[in-house]
Amino acid sequence: MQDSTPDGATQPAPETGTAWWRRLAGGLKRSSSALGAISDLVTKRKLDDSTLAEIHDGLVRADLGVVIADRVVVALGEGRHNAAISAEEVKTVVAAEIEKALVPVVQPLSVDAAKKPFVILVAGVNGSGKTTTIGKLAAKFRAEGRSVMLAAGDTFRAAAIEQLKIWATRSGAEFIAREAGADAAGLAFDAVAAAKHRGLDVLLIDTAGRLQNRTELMGELEKIVRVIKKVDATAPHAVLLVLDATVGQNALSQVEIFRKAVGVTGLAMTKLDGTARGGILVAIAAKFALPVHYVGVGEGIDDLAPFSAREFGRAIAGLDA
Repeated sequence: MQDSTPDGATQPAPETGTAWWRRLAGGLKRSSSALGAISDLVTKRKLDDSTLAEIHDGLVRADLGVVIADRVVVALGEGRHNAAISAEEVKTVVAAEIEKALVPVVQPLSVDAAKKPFVILVAGVNGSGKTTTIGKLAAKFRAEGRSVMLAAGDTFRAAAIEQLKIWATRSGAEFIAREAGADAAGLAFDAVAAAKHRGLDVLLIDTAGRLQNRTELMGELEKIVRVIKKVDATAPHAVLLVLDATVGQNALSQVEIFRKAVGVTGLAMTKLDGTARGGILVAIAAKFALPVHYVGVGEGIDDLAPFSAREFGRAIAGLDA
């Protein structure tokens, strides 16, 4: 077993709101371009039933979901039926309805200082960005002055273990791992025990990426939760599901199945850069009402930020901050 405490790494300076907005808006540019086609519908047409129907279909195709599409169409039609409307007005209404849908799910990932360690289990399918997200979170917690341990629970892949070790070194977090192929539940047990013994503030546990339709793999994730509870009956204190924005509608089934298996408490959506499918986060919020803690727009250590309903709504609608 590897169990090390790397020297503390220099923490990045907090990014300004303006800089983050540019990155978010840039990352969602393809999504906003898809919605731009919808606002273009009204440039030479009045807002009649046919136009509203086309707008509705466009919103659904942009992965925003039927619930939000219904709300936007109703809001657009109020007092404007058969009247002229500008593309900017359409974008403003879309942004407002997205913001209304997302406000209830905006919730920071709060670490309860009374729980030592505060155990965060991170789950998701292959390639969703779990390990990178854990590394970024470790850096954020370390910048807040918290002591952190990373547990390499993705024991299927030696590369994942090494990647997490690199993130631990970069962030100044402690690191615990076993050899590739070792029992992930046993590693999780040892990690919670070690972090508790040392009085650490936060323990982030990586898990192997698994397809949500593989019942035996989901069963293994459930086993990890059961084993963690043998050390601390209240843990895990948070179960973070990492979603890849590029998968679009498939993310809905991922949330459904992981939520049933391990009681997901919050979401982080990655890879919003370069995808035209960021709207799926709105559909997920409307259907599941799970807290959205973070969104990510790149691989860098600063490319993960707390979720903002207003910023997301305006960025995806193609409006300025």
